[in-house]
Amino acid sequence: MLAGIAGLLLALVSSVSVGAADIDFLTVWEAVFQYNKALQQHQIIQELRLPRALAGALTGACFAVAGAVMQGMTRNPLADPGLLGINAGAGFALALSFSFLPGLSYQQLMGFSFLGAALGTGLVFGIGALARGGMSPLRLVLAGASVTALLTALSQGVALYFRVGQELDFWFAGGLSGMKWQHVQLLAPWTAAGLLVSLLLSRSLTILGMGEEVAAGLGQRSGLVKFACSIVVLVLAGAAVSAVGVVGFVGLIIPHMARSLVGADYRFIIPCSAVLGSLLMVVADMGARLVNPNFETPVGAVIALIGVPFFLYLTRRHRRRME
Repeated sequence: MLAGIAGLLLALVSSVSVGAADIDFLTVWEAVFQYNKALQQHQIIQELRLPRALAGALTGACFAVAGAVMQGMTRNPLADPGLLGINAGAGFALALSFSFLPGLSYQQLMGFSFLGAALGTGLVFGIGALARGGMSPLRLVLAGASVTALLTALSQGVALYFRVGQELDFWFAGGLSGMKWQHVQLLAPWTAAGLLVSLLLSRSLTILGMGEEVAAGLGQRSGLVKFACSIVVLVLAGAAVSAVGVVGFVGLIIPHMARSLVGADYRFIIPCSAVLGSLLMVVADMGARLVNPNFETPVGAVIALIGVPFFLYLTRRHRRRME
């Protein structure tokens, strides 16, 4: 945790420093603690780069913790907001918002993102539960892939018909460009609330990971715990997607890394996932800006370069368990 926090602080400073116009660390320090509006570099740091870096840290924590909670709740090593239809549902709701309700505020878009995430979750779990033999991890992943494909296709169809494709491209590509302090101010309380409730549920998640029968024998109300976890995932994933768009694989990769470092206790997995998720998002955004400094490379594409091979590795490793 200490190493992760130190790495995150270094990544935040580096993210503010590097870009199309490189700025030294001393100028960053002065812009944060001795802000001077007359200096252009101070304006760049305060109005553009600092809120962007903080938004990346917040959304990375949201995606990572949402993935950790989903994996603990479903006992599925492949659970992730992007793979189980939550991100696609939020994107579909945003497509409808751009088409039928243009000019909505960011707070209103965040509300629609929550509703879309709930729609995607409901469809995935509904389809998985209707399958013969119950909802196994493999059926859940297949249902998530199907719902994700359906909602993504509907979103693209809506975008083409109502000619809002340019507005929607940002959300599907995923990126942190355009982040302002107002976005950080709206995102921070939802992130803090989601992380706090996740920590309160961490002990129950650890017990749930031992199996339904063991959890029931210890007096735990598994249905209530799963419902609370679902609400937490919707809040975290919905807030993150409304800010940076559909970024996948953060919630898949980071919980496995955290579990390998701190063990199976979710009282440690959740805070470790939050730190590592923030670190991954900040570093990925920094890398996306350095690929071609004159243009914005989607953060989602950078993370997918790591996420796709990791997903294939996990699928092969847990194949027998999923069946």
